[in-house]
Amino acid sequence: MNIKYENSVSVEEFNLLRVAVGWSAIEAELTAKGLEHSAFVVCARDGEKAIGMARVITDYGYVVFVTDVTVLPEYQGKGIGGELMRRVMAYINENIAPGQRKAVQLMSKKGKEEFYEKYGFVQRPNETDGCGMVVWIEGAAK
Repeated sequence: MNIKYENSVSVEEFNLLRVAVGWSAIEAELTAKGLEHSAFVVCARDGEKAIGMARVITDYGYVVFVTDVTVLPEYQGKGIGGELMRRVMAYINENIAPGQRKAVQLMSKKGKEEFYEKYGFVQRPNETDGCGMVVWIEGAAK
């Protein structure tokens, strides 16, 4: 394997990676906007093939969200996800001024919680926090 890491991923690669891990593809226009407005994107490549990605979105205040952490199933267990997360966490840490605190959040795929604990994330629900929640809202036809 000749794995390299770059700070970009195409719309097509983004959706191929999502689908490969069992998630839905996102409409190309929305994917392009999401990537454009991401604070940080990292893509793992084996040669020219996108094999993993992760991105960071933020309000540039105190909230940071790690999302779309994916690695093609045939490449999982080879340290690629770990390297993606190390790069994500390095980016976040480099962008916190001394004395500041930021709430870094993510939603783990079921069964992957222990992977994220290595980077300081805490499982929810716990004694003080409820479980993470999501709602997908679909626009009404005009």
